[in-house]
Amino acid sequence: MAAVSVKYLLLWPLLWLCVRESETENSRVFSDDDPLRPYARGHGPSHSHRHVRDCLSVTGGNTAHETRTPPHHGGDPEATVFVSNVPGSSRWVYGHMTVVPDPLRQLSVLEPGQPGGCERPQRVSVEETAGAAGCLYAQNAGFFNTESGACLGNVVSDGRMARDSGGVQNAQFGIRRDGTLVFGYLSQEEVLDRSNPFEQLVSGVVWLLRNGEVYINQSLEAECDETQETGKFRTFVDVVSGRTAVGHDAEGRLVLFHIDGQTGVRGMNLWEMAASLRSYGVVNAINLDGGGSSTFVINGSLASYPSDHCKPDSRWRCARHVSTVLCVHRRRCQPADCSGHGVCTANGCVCDAGWRGDNCSQECLPGFYGDGCNQTCACVNGASCDPVHGRCSCPAGFHGQTCENVCALGFFGPACLQECVCDHQCPCDPQTGSCNATLRAETNYTLHTAGRCLANQMFTLWRREEEEHREHPRLTGRAWVLLSCSLAALLSLSLLLHLLRACRGAACQREPDGLDYSYVPLTHINGDAGKSGFQLDDSDSQDEIWSPSRSGRTTSKTSLIAQTPAECNL
Repeated sequence: MAAVSVKYLLLWPLLWLCVRESETENSRVFSDDDPLRPYARGHGPSHSHRHVRDCLSVTGGNTAHETRTPPHHGGDPEATVFVSNVPGSSRWVYGHMTVVPDPLRQLSVLEPGQPGGCERPQRVSVEETAGAAGCLYAQNAGFFNTESGACLGNVVSDGRMARDSGGVQNAQFGIRRDGTLVFGYLSQEEVLDRSNPFEQLVSGVVWLLRNGEVYINQSLEAECDETQETGKFRTFVDVVSGRTAVGHDAEGRLVLFHIDGQTGVRGMNLWEMAASLRSYGVVNAINLDGGGSSTFVINGSLASYPSDHCKPDSRWRCARHVSTVLCVHRRRCQPADCSGHGVCTANGCVCDAGWRGDNCSQECLPGFYGDGCNQTCACVNGASCDPVHGRCSCPAGFHGQTCENVCALGFFGPACLQECVCDHQCPCDPQTGSCNATLRAETNYTLHTAGRCLANQMFTLWRREEEEHREHPRLTGRAWVLLSCSLAALLSLSLLLHLLRACRGAACQREPDGLDYSYVPLTHINGDAGKSGFQLDDSDSQDEIWSPSRSGRTTSKTSLIAQTPAECNL
C-alpha cells in the first residue's frame, strides 16, 4: 500500500463531519442496508471439528489452531490512521491499525452495552459500549443475528462465558488466562478447558493468515458448504466491503485492523485484507464482522465512516448497532486483587515481596526475592533463600550469612548448631553427624596439620611437667638404718681416735721432771765411735742425771739419752 498525500487526507474529515451531523439530526437511526453475512441460514458450517482438523492436516499437522505466548511488553496501545491505495486497483481505503503490547491486560471482549448483553439479546453501537467501558480504542468484533440481535459464535468476556456456540467450526480468536493468544479452529473441549481457561474469546469467519502465510483457501474448505445473503460463501471472501480483523505480529503484540467500506463499492476483499496484514508483519489473523458493521471508535467518539444510510434521510450515513466489541483499554489487573499478593495500579499489578508474575500468583523462583522477585539471593552451597527478605537458610553442614562456611570440627547439622557425640571427641560428618564418616580432603589436611602441631605442643608440655614433677630416688627404711648405723660407727671410731690422740698428746707435753728416760749406754749408740776418734765435748752431758725412778741412787758416768717429745708423736 502507498500512503496518500495530505491534500487527499483533508477530504476525509469533511465526510466525517457530514456523518456526524447526520447522526445528530436523525438520532443515529441506521437502515441496516449494507449486510455482509457469510451464511444464508444459521451461522457456521455443520461439520465437526474432526472434519476441519482432517481438512487442515496437510498444512497444519495435527492441530487446527496456533498459539503464541507473548513476552511481557510495556507501554500503552497505539492507533494509527492510514489512507492507502489497494495494490492492483484504483481504489483507496481509509482505516485504522491498533497495536496492543499487553493483550491480556489491555484488551477485552465486551458484550453489547454491558455485561449480560448477549443474554437479552440487544444491539448497541460501538460508541455506547466503548464509552461505558472507558475504552481508549474500540472496534466491532463478532457476528450477530440481524433480526433478533443475538450474539453468534463463542463469546467469553473477561473470563465469563457469555455464549457457547456448541462446537461450531468458525475461526476463533482468544486469550487464555496465562496470556496465550489462540487463533484458528477449536473443539468444544478446547473451548471449555478449565485448566487454562479463556479470559477473552470471540468467533470470526475465515482464518486469513496462518504463520505468516495466506490461509483463505484452507478456511474455505473448513468453513464452506453454506451460502450467505450476498451470495455464496466464496462471494463473502471475494467481495469488496468494509472489513475488521484481529491478529498478532512476530513479537506477540496484538494488532486490530479496520477498513472502512461499502459492500461492492469500496473497501477490501479478504485476499487484499490478508495481503495488507502480512505487509504489516502480522503472523496469524482472523476475519471478524464487516460490511456496515465495520466501526472504529477513539475515546468514545466515532472515528470511522459508516456505510449504512440513516433513517429517514438516506442522504446521511449512520453507525450500525452491533453485538460484541473489542475494547482496548489501559492496563488492568487480572484478577483485580492481583491474586491477593499485590496492589493494582495503572500499570498493572505491583507484587508484594516474595511474589511474581503479571497477576502476582507465582512465588519467587529459587535464588530470587523481594518485590516482584527482582533481587538475586547471595546464598551458596545449595542454601534456600527467603523470598521475602532474602535471608539464607543453610543446609546441613554449612553456616554463615550466605552459608559459605563449612561446619567447624565437632559440629554438624543445619547451620552447624548440633555438637558431635563421637568417642574421644573425634569429628563427625558435618551433614549427618555420623562418626563413621570420610571427611573432605581439605578437612583431612587441616586435621593432619593441626594434629602434628597439637602433638608437638602436648609432648613439649608433658616433658616440662615431667621435669617439674620428677621424684628423686628415695632410700628404703632398712637402708636408712644401715646408713645411720654406719655413720654412727664411723663417728664413734673417729671420736675414739681423737680421744686417743688427745691423751697421747697430753702425756708428751708433761713437765721435764715427769719425763721418763731410758738408760742407753753410749757405746751402744756410738758403736765404734771411739775407735774412729770421736770425742765428746765438754758440753756433752756425761753428768749424772737425776731420775725420779732412780732417786737416791748414784749412777756411774754413763750417757743418758732422753726421749724427745717428737718420739711421742706417733
